[in-house]
Amino acid sequence: MSDTAQISAEDQAVLTFEHKDDSDHEVDMTPMIDCVFLLLIFFLVTASFQLQKALEVPAPESQAPSPQQEKLESDEDTITVRIDADNTIWVNDSQAISEQDLLLKIREARENAKNLTPDGRPAHILEVKADGEARHDVVVMVLDAGNAEGMEKVRLSAADDY
Repeated sequence: MSDTAQISAEDQAVLTFEHKDDSDHEVDMTPMIDCVFLLLIFFLVTASFQLQKALEVPAPESQAPSPQQEKLESDEDTITVRIDADNTIWVNDSQAISEQDLLLKIREARENAKNLTPDGRPAHILEVKADGEARHDVVVMVLDAGNAEGMEKVRLSAADDY
């Protein structure tokens, strides 16, 4: 017999090797960090950023007359826009059915104004009379339309009856 066959059972016990588990018991964080960065990039790319529109409102002057004492300009200088309780928009008693129609009617009313500003431009005062039940976004749309057409002065009032 060969030498390997003559090994006794006692010797075989000595030759067995213990299996040691050398693997770490910690969780690998790399895939999770990769997923978080991918989600971050996704949300940054798909987020919609909108610019906020704003109207500049001058600070009141101490010597300025109160609104009751202020002399109102003539009707030729003023373009009146009414907003009814059902959000119907009227430009100088002519109904505007869309935002584009509103822009067109304001432009026409401004060009047809009889009085000119000192520098030769047409009327520049926009008077917005909104019903107390009118929606805020409609009022803001009218203010934006006036701003887009170059209206320099704006009067905004809330009135329940016209």
